[in-house]
Amino acid sequence: MKTYNACRTFALKQQRKWVITSIPAKEELLKQTNKTKQNPSFSPLLTGWYWGNMTVAEAKERLQDAPEGTFLVRDSSHSEYLLTISVKTSAGPTNLRIEYQDGKFRLDSITCVRSRLKQFNSVVHLIEYYVLMCKDRTETPSNGTVHLYLNKPLYTSAPSLQHRCRITINKCTNQIWELPLPTRLKEYLKEYQYQV
Repeated sequence: MKTYNACRTFALKQQRKWVITSIPAKEELLKQTNKTKQNPSFSPLLTGWYWGNMTVAEAKERLQDAPEGTFLVRDSSHSEYLLTISVKTSAGPTNLRIEYQDGKFRLDSITCVRSRLKQFNSVVHLIEYYVLMCKDRTETPSNGTVHLYLNKPLYTSAPSLQHRCRITINKCTNQIWELPLPTRLKEYLKEYQYQV
């Protein structure tokens, strides 16, 4: 049995399902997150790598020939979860559910590790954290584990030049209001303050 590690931060036993009974039904989660651009908890809509309703097989097909570390976010097919990260690993595409509980997002994991996982106010913060953490990736060990490496998002379509520039600016500074730019442009940059 292989263990999946997100750059040595969490573990998910393959072939085992862990259902969290304290999470409200998917319909309630959809109401809480409201899937709109105005809701920062569901800002994947602005990213270009949120694919919406997609099956496991479709995600696997999209990622099959992609480089290791390529990922997408899609609606979860499990009724207790809102979203899933599908990612290409060295062993092929795999899926990780995103847990939503008490207004926070974190990766689903086995019970003994769950409390140690970092929680986030938004899905994009969660993804950004693991992408940045994986930048310092080390060699994949030969002990039967597969490192989960989030590197490159798989976009639904090519992102606009404006959006790519915004991401590049975010990688360079978080002091948007200090930049010598028109207010309108600063407001655009503030709409999406992530590096991924």
